[in-house]
Amino acid sequence: MAHPYMPNSTPDTKSAMMRAIGISDVSELFEQIPADHLVAKPIALDAGIRAESRLRRHLRRLLDRNESCAENLNFLGAGCWQHYVPAVCDEIGARSEFLTPVWGTPSSDHGRNQAWFEFTSQLGELVGMEFVGLPVYSWGAAAGHALRMAARLTGRHEILVPDTVDPERLAVIRTYCGPSEVNHPIAVVTVAHDPDTGRLDRADLEAKLSRATAAVYLENPSYLGVIEAGAADVAEAAHDHGAELVVGVDPISLGVLRPPSEYGADIVVGTTQPLGIHLNAGGGVGGFIATRDEERYAREYPTLQVSLAGTTVPGERAFGMTLFHQSSYGSREDGNDWTGNSVYLWAVVNAVYMALMGPQGFADIGESIVRNSAYAARRIAEIPGVRVRWPSGFFKEFVVDFTDTGRTVAAINELLRGRAIFGGKDLSVDFPELGQSALYCVTEVHTEEDITALAGALTEAVTA
Repeated sequence: MAHPYMPNSTPDTKSAMMRAIGISDVSELFEQIPADHLVAKPIALDAGIRAESRLRRHLRRLLDRNESCAENLNFLGAGCWQHYVPAVCDEIGARSEFLTPVWGTPSSDHGRNQAWFEFTSQLGELVGMEFVGLPVYSWGAAAGHALRMAARLTGRHEILVPDTVDPERLAVIRTYCGPSEVNHPIAVVTVAHDPDTGRLDRADLEAKLSRATAAVYLENPSYLGVIEAGAADVAEAAHDHGAELVVGVDPISLGVLRPPSEYGADIVVGTTQPLGIHLNAGGGVGGFIATRDEERYAREYPTLQVSLAGTTVPGERAFGMTLFHQSSYGSREDGNDWTGNSVYLWAVVNAVYMALMGPQGFADIGESIVRNSAYAARRIAEIPGVRVRWPSGFFKEFVVDFTDTGRTVAAINELLRGRAIFGGKDLSVDFPELGQSALYCVTEVHTEEDITALAGALTEAVTA
């Protein structure tokens, strides 16, 4: 029986495809799977829904179980944050010129290459670098690629990363660096943080830097929201040992913080999600890689590049791909790295957002975030038994310690959910040394009333 939602599912079509590849049964395609890996008995699945109306009702019922930030007050960030997305971002991103031709030839390009070029130009200006690739799947993917770039540039196979990095991002970085069994694995060594400041422990960094170090990876702000005030000193220490400095950054912070290029970054990576991308429940949200415009860096990029070129008409310029051959798109497994899926439509939306904001817009948003988050931290710190770790020098996110209240973060967040509030990210499992702590996020979307509601609900949660 043909499946109504899948092409090439009729028996005749399946038979023709099997004849073409020389098999008589589909199971022959999976004969390399060991027998003990196969399911011994059928999986008890519900019967399929063939009627579109019933299927739609079923999916609607499942989706309605979700609770989103539209119906709840949200203070959860930890890598994907709630920022305001101007309506024009959705409008441009949904236009058929950009929505449908994800790929194609120059003759089918209706402004896509130019929009991509504008994305790279604006992002380069924001982070203080001249050479920017098209985005990859996520911040973690960008960091993994950048650290592999550093290993190729230096011929070394060890990297240092802060122990406060996002555990999920660290897992992606470790995957990119490879297990010890592969050829030329890159060893990932963590550097401790100073418990008094939350910043990178300089003594531990100096002890672990060596001639084997390909790169030091630093995030500013860190995953825990802390601003690395000594980033220039970290850059100097890395360079003294012949290592590259790779800096991960939240681009929305650069309206109020110095760009990484000004304190010694060699490669800059980060997320593009704050630049006009809505929160979503899965899928890529964008990661970027940026460097100085030097050939030794350009030759190591695994990503696609868009540049300007002359045409057959004197004085005319066109937008086109460059260095295509060194990517997996151009050379497959022989490329610098395999970039896999990406988020090229988001690059168009990011370009719209950055063009709309401009330098003053980024400054305004950054200052608003600083004011709102500082006010929220101050109000929360007034609650009996609650303290804010590292209350000076954070951006957008800060760590709230509930240990002295005798309540767990899980219990507190459960009460907040009953008040239609999403509390902070529970850090007690990933960072047990912080006790019962949570990572709270406050952005430009939060009002004084929102923060007052949070403070009241938290007071009730720890005193009830």
